[in-house]
Amino acid sequence: MRKYVGIVLLLAATGWVAVSAQQAEDPAPVWAYGVPPLSQAGPAPGARAGGRGGRAGGPRGAGAGRRGAPPAPQHIDGSKFEFTSQQINNGYGPADWFPEDHPTMPDIVAHGRAPEIRACALCHLPNGKGRPENAPPAGQPHDYILQQLADFKAGLRHSAEPRKENTAEMIQIASNLTPEEAEAAATYFSSMKWTPWIRVVETDTIPTMRLQGNIFYSLEDGTTEPLGDRIVETPEDNAQARLRNPRVGFIAYVPKGAVARGEAIVTTGGNGKTLACTTCHGPDLMGVGTVPGIAGRSPSYLVRQLYDFQQGTRHGQLSSLMKPVVAHLTEDDMVNIVAYVSSRKP
Repeated sequence: MRKYVGIVLLLAATGWVAVSAQQAEDPAPVWAYGVPPLSQAGPAPGARAGGRGGRAGGPRGAGAGRRGAPPAPQHIDGSKFEFTSQQINNGYGPADWFPEDHPTMPDIVAHGRAPEIRACALCHLPNGKGRPENAPPAGQPHDYILQQLADFKAGLRHSAEPRKENTAEMIQIASNLTPEEAEAAATYFSSMKWTPWIRVVETDTIPTMRLQGNIFYSLEDGTTEPLGDRIVETPEDNAQARLRNPRVGFIAYVPKGAVARGEAIVTTGGNGKTLACTTCHGPDLMGVGTVPGIAGRSPSYLVRQLYDFQQGTRHGQLSSLMKPVVAHLTEDDMVNIVAYVSSRKP
């Protein structure tokens, strides 16, 4: 694959990985997987501590108080609840700031089943919209969600980037779900309508970013870095993302002109390069039957799936349909396609 900009500064004490200028060659679009270039020190620090499927976010001490003091409660405007950082990131009962925003969560979604299954709401959030490192299952067809769980369980769905740890976790979770639990989760997430969550911005330059837990966070110090031909998905508000505020979404920085270039491919197939996405996903890209909706969803997630299909690490029910679609796509094509798709309002 092509070169892109990236030097990695490892800060072991905090688990941060800052990304700025140097060329590095990688076989996969590592920016979509939320891992540093292979030429720079292997797995991202904090991947296990802070990012396995979207676990803890933020530096050590957020809400922890002084050593020996009880954790300080955190608050979000508009919520009547307070939670400590430990409660916010509790794998078996994460904070639900706005229970009025969604249907009653089944127990498997709200609490999981210790020790094999962490709560679905931890990674995918109670609203099912997820974060850049996770899938956004809200509003997807019930049978599609069940099929993906079955594919994970059968070993038919893997990541083309072995450092994407939460894919392995999904295999473990799906393998331990009972049919009743899988049905409850699919019914819950499919019941919610998908609404805007991603704001696409075309630009050449972005705030300087750092990786933590597979998510790009801006340094918030006024410095910038070139975007290059990546897509960088980052929280609208770093502090709110660390609190897992389900009402605050993400910005997707995409290269200038990518949306228009992507529209040409998505709607026409790009002069025979591929099949128009609207053929299967519908004219509004909101899905048809058991085919998933893709409009307005995470570009990081979408690029990962395109690349995984292309590399042959997804063998599920729909893979035979997707393989010829992605066979001749370049990484630039993928960037343009998802820049357009993610910019569409559901």
